[in-house]
Amino acid sequence: MAEAPHDIRSIEAFLFLEAALLDERRYEEWLDLFTEDAHYWIPMERGQENPFDTVSLIYDDRMSMELRVRQFDTPNRHAQAVKTWTSHVIGNVMVAGEDQDGALIVTSNCHVLEAKGEALRNLGGRCTHRLLVRGGSYLIASKRFDLVNCDAPHDGFTVPI
Repeated sequence: MAEAPHDIRSIEAFLFLEAALLDERRYEEWLDLFTEDAHYWIPMERGQENPFDTVSLIYDDRMSMELRVRQFDTPNRHAQAVKTWTSHVIGNVMVAGEDQDGALIVTSNCHVLEAKGEALRNLGGRCTHRLLVRGGSYLIASKRFDLVNCDAPHDGFTVPI
């Protein structure tokens, strides 16, 4: 494989920042990592080609992402009466190439431990980020999280993973 012209360490640092913002429940700052036309997708089927031909676990555009984040601060929100906390581990970060729009296609493995009260849930899979290079950093044009057990029954996702 040819050497990628992009600094893998700076890409890893960006993905680690995204994970830290999620783990610290700094969702407004997390949103700032995304472009205005970004999409966040968790497919329900292995190898799902798009979010339109079948149901997805999550398929949010930027407006839906903003709505979710605003709801986290809504008093008396039943789904977060007991706060959900996460711990992300990101690894195997690789630049897979560029798409037709010049966005970097970056893949990584991700393991998320989600805690809500005494309940723990393990989520793991492969993330694909489309990253735009902006001013020496990156913006997320899209994030796809292919869960290892995407086709298993899942409780609702009350926070981004």
